[in-house]
Amino acid sequence: MTAIQNRVTELTGTKYPILQAPMGWIARAQLASAVSNAGGMGIIETSSGELDNIKREVEKMRELTDQPFGMNVALSYVRGTNIVDFVIEQGIKFVTTSSGSPAVCTADFQAAGITVFHVVPTLEMALKALDAGVDGLVVEGGEGGGFKNPSPVSTMVLLPLIRSRCDVPIIAAGGISDGLSMAAAFAMGAEGVQMGTRMLTCAESPVHDNWKQAIVNARETDTVFLNQQARPALRALRTQRTTALEPLGKFNVMENMADLQKLYFGGDLEAAIPLSGQVVGRIDEVISAKQVVDDTMEGFHKVMHDLAKQYA
Repeated sequence: MTAIQNRVTELTGTKYPILQAPMGWIARAQLASAVSNAGGMGIIETSSGELDNIKREVEKMRELTDQPFGMNVALSYVRGTNIVDFVIEQGIKFVTTSSGSPAVCTADFQAAGITVFHVVPTLEMALKALDAGVDGLVVEGGEGGGFKNPSPVSTMVLLPLIRSRCDVPIIAAGGISDGLSMAAAFAMGAEGVQMGTRMLTCAESPVHDNWKQAIVNARETDTVFLNQQARPALRALRTQRTTALEPLGKFNVMENMADLQKLYFGGDLEAAIPLSGQVVGRIDEVISAKQVVDDTMEGFHKVMHDLAKQYA
């Protein structure tokens, strides 16, 4: 497959501008190395707060791949730690920041030769990130899974809006699962895409097969948007637990995440909140990370070729 040359691949050093989302406890060496080896950018998470384990995962990454990989710094989840020095010590060269202001770390990271992209769910936050001097943005639509802004904006609205107000490279997130959605994101101004739910269901993803199969069996209407009157809001797969939580405008998120390990690795879908995006309705099989990346790139090129042929 032909490599893509644009600002995102120049900054990441990857063959393809496809990132794997930094899902807590999930985005570790087993999954991230598979994505990097496939030509994308594997990302190691820090939202779990388990920095000793994260350090070991970085060591594993270097054993499993010689390709570029990055790290996400979930700022509100690593308070009280010397996260900037920690990341620099790992020799990471690409970082996405989220859940806080990038102003607290961007200059220090860049001084150490690290490229910084900040995750934003609104135009206002994008402009603040630009003021902080970030190298690029991850523009995250409200249809994506995980912790979200309480007032979600879809990728189709948010992405071209932010593109119209900035000239830094943009990675689109939220609703991306294949070449068709990647091509749509590029048409709206992105130069890369990030996949979460699609990567969660990869063969190399460490989560229990029960969760993967629940996603494969889900319809496009089978997610719920929760905790809208507080922070963080979140999008999750519809289960008995999340259906009961849906009418509540506000609840204790962490209390409902107490048994996360039982969900992630034990397969009990009612043990905690299974974070998933609306794109569950477009995922119908468990395949390898390499096949996800290869199929995405093949589909992307086909869509671009067919559109050019039909409308040029």
